[in-house]
Amino acid sequence: MFSSYQRINNISAFASSCLMTLLVVISIVSYAQLYIIGEPEGRIEVKPMNVVKAVSRPYSRKEQEVAWFRFDVQADMNSLFTWNTKQLFVYIVAEYTNQKGFANEVVVWDRIVRRKRDSKLNIETARAKYPIRDPSLSFRNSTNVNFTLRYNVMPWIGALTYGTGAKINEPVPFAKVQSRV
Repeated sequence: MFSSYQRINNISAFASSCLMTLLVVISIVSYAQLYIIGEPEGRIEVKPMNVVKAVSRPYSRKEQEVAWFRFDVQADMNSLFTWNTKQLFVYIVAEYTNQKGFANEVVVWDRIVRRKRDSKLNIETARAKYPIRDPSLSFRNSTNVNFTLRYNVMPWIGALTYGTGAKINEPVPFAKVQSRV
């Protein structure tokens, strides 16, 4: 009655439909699970900044102000690891408005957490991985800097989810330029 080709086609179409339905259900369940768990608790403390004059990137050779700082982070990201979590991307963002009125968000530190046992962050007096550089080349008349610990949950199946782990209580002012590098 039906050829072998039609039977194989029907079986593979049914199997792929079942697989897609299963993947959608897994995505919805894991996404809902993160909202039920809630945001993790954490604390971030930033030491006073050090602003120095430095030569900007090799292609322009302009003198630019660069801000470095040290920080402490305590955060427990265990609750974000579920059966569908592949890894976490944890990062610190510095937010400020420059002298021209543009709002800036700069990633100054990051870490990839692949295992649940490594998800408890206890970092003391760490230096920022990436300095803060402003496109206007100067921090003069810029607002104070707000620091936020954020995370990105990367699941095996489903949508990426973002959240905030901690914020500083008081914004940190830019220091006066100290010396040249």
